[in-house]
Amino acid sequence: MSLLAKIAEIENEMARTQRNKATAHHLGLLKARLAKLRRELITPKGGGGGGTGEGFDVAKTGDARIGFVGFPSVGKSTLLSNLAGVYSEVAAYEFTTLTTVPGVIRYKGAKIQLLDLPGIIEGAKDGKGRGRQVIAVARTCNLILIVLDVLKPLGHKKLIEHELEGFGIRLNKKPPNIGFKKKDKGGINFTATVRYDELDGETVKSILAEYKIHNADVTLRSDSTADDLIDVVEGNRVYIPCIYVLNKIDQISIEELDLIYKIPHCVPISAHHRWNFDDLLEKIWDYLHLVRIYTKPKGQLPDYTAPVVLPNGRTSVEDFCLKIHKNLIKEFKYALVWGSSVKHNPQKVGKDHVMEDEDVIQLVKK
Repeated sequence: MSLLAKIAEIENEMARTQRNKATAHHLGLLKARLAKLRRELITPKGGGGGGTGEGFDVAKTGDARIGFVGFPSVGKSTLLSNLAGVYSEVAAYEFTTLTTVPGVIRYKGAKIQLLDLPGIIEGAKDGKGRGRQVIAVARTCNLILIVLDVLKPLGHKKLIEHELEGFGIRLNKKPPNIGFKKKDKGGINFTATVRYDELDGETVKSILAEYKIHNADVTLRSDSTADDLIDVVEGNRVYIPCIYVLNKIDQISIEELDLIYKIPHCVPISAHHRWNFDDLLEKIWDYLHLVRIYTKPKGQLPDYTAPVVLPNGRTSVEDFCLKIHKNLIKEFKYALVWGSSVKHNPQKVGKDHVMEDEDVIQLVKK
């Protein structure tokens, strides 16, 4: 029996099963089996294998990477060429773009790489089309823009989300707050610091048994579902922010546009007429959470033209030094920082000080 047939069989059984307390245990087991089969599908057993697709993986450049995901002919290439001035082949038929087309934009001093990925079709996570390679590149992005046609958005949105979820990409979610630690002996130890409804000791044991884990500590710190536990056990999930870009708004009325504006994580645009691009860029900047640090040579004014851009969560003085050159940290004595992260301007700080957006720094060497 092929992997796809097994997956279809489990999905059918899950659709047939009623959801209630009595069946929660059984559904948890099925979900775990499904996750394991999906992983096998993405990473087939037996090394070697054929060559990768032509021109798929693109070298990562700039400070952040954004992938455009969507069905064929929703205007991804038009959007890319109008945003970045890169010529990605544009035509009015489906599947014009066959490989990844990179482009770079400069926004607020940061270099942002844009990737126009080929159109995803239904069943991409099962290896149809070029889906597997497209989504592998999507996993390496800092932000995903799902480009939708405003005339048929919701069906497409659900399908693309379903494909990405099947590949272990979680959109606009935080990693589940579950502590999970394997042990050598002592059985499964399940504790919860909050009230929980869906996961209980039995379900946890059955899911872990499916992964042949019989000794582990599991701590629930928030009310989680069976899917959350499977994500933690699998450990290969990526959590990526996502913006839904509704293209072709030149074809709808003003009233419909007002409705669209109320949807969370959504930006309506027209790629062809270049409408609302500033709104889109502003939202991209918000979702990327990049931090700009300006440098100040001794006795001179700060250089506001070329900031050093750091990703959110890695913004200490040490990270700043490593971004410029790895030998800089060896000669580092202290730094003077101006800005919102310090109490007085300038303040003398060590290498562990965490900086905020638009701080100014002056390094003092030994």
